[in-house]
Amino acid sequence: MLTYLLLLIGFVFLIKGADLLIDGASSIAKKFKLSDLFIGLTIVAFGTSAPELTINIIANFRGSADIAIGNIIGACIANILLIAGIAAMISPIRIKNGTAWKEIPLALMVMILLFFLANDGLLGGDKLSLLSRFDGIILLIFFAVFMYYTFGINKIKGEENLSYEKFKMPISLTYVLLGVIGLGLGGHWVVSSAITIARSLGLSETIIGLTIISIGTTLPEMTASVMAVIKKSADIAIGNIIGSVIFNTSFILGLSALIKPLSFNPSLNLDLAITLLAISLMFYFVLTGKKERHIVRREGAGLFGAYLIYILFLLWRG
Repeated sequence: MLTYLLLLIGFVFLIKGADLLIDGASSIAKKFKLSDLFIGLTIVAFGTSAPELTINIIANFRGSADIAIGNIIGACIANILLIAGIAAMISPIRIKNGTAWKEIPLALMVMILLFFLANDGLLGGDKLSLLSRFDGIILLIFFAVFMYYTFGINKIKGEENLSYEKFKMPISLTYVLLGVIGLGLGGHWVVSSAITIARSLGLSETIIGLTIISIGTTLPEMTASVMAVIKKSADIAIGNIIGSVIFNTSFILGLSALIKPLSFNPSLNLDLAITLLAISLMFYFVLTGKKERHIVRREGAGLFGAYLIYILFLLWRG
């Protein structure tokens, strides 16, 4: 009972920590007149992905590579199918041409890159498949290119919704500090509890990473995207979703592998394939809009339904 309580408390600390980090960082960004899309693709994506980063570093040091990688892949699937689906069901998400032709394909590219880097055994004939430190550097280079691109986006003038409140600098910095502390404590409790629960239920750490942990760590992304849609700030919503996928895969896995190489379970190739299909499905919905590029409510329902099917498949797979 105590283990489940610690898991719940850990998620509360993760979510609140990410929330404080986003509020503080976004307030600072607004003071420097950064665009909404830029904030969504970088600061909000970073803040909402901070739980995944915390979980991965802790899990990696504890030798739980299946949780670390499963968490990232599961979080990417949840971002595309679950979060984008719910957000679009609340209100259709209008997609700008730049997002349709650049950011979504970049998300697709980084998942393909991960497949080739992780499958040493399948593609190179090695006995063990892993994300080495060199693979981590490649992923981080991809992230650096993405960041360079997003800085270019910020130079493009567009409508500003000022969706995030401006605080005084000391308050903003305090929020950032408290957010980091909350993430650290929450991440420790979640990883420890999840490993204990997985062992007691006879479930693999891979399944735990793909389900309980990935859903829990994507709650900040869900909150940020849903609130952005409600506030009619589609740029932040879609920027957060796509930015989180790219950030999770390139920066978090890249940094994790650089710190300590991660062994890759070949069974995760199926989940990687599902991630590619999910991004491709979103791309298809965006490109087939009759009047403008958007994800309408029925397409959001389709994404959400696909996620439910995926979770049922994972439970069956055990």
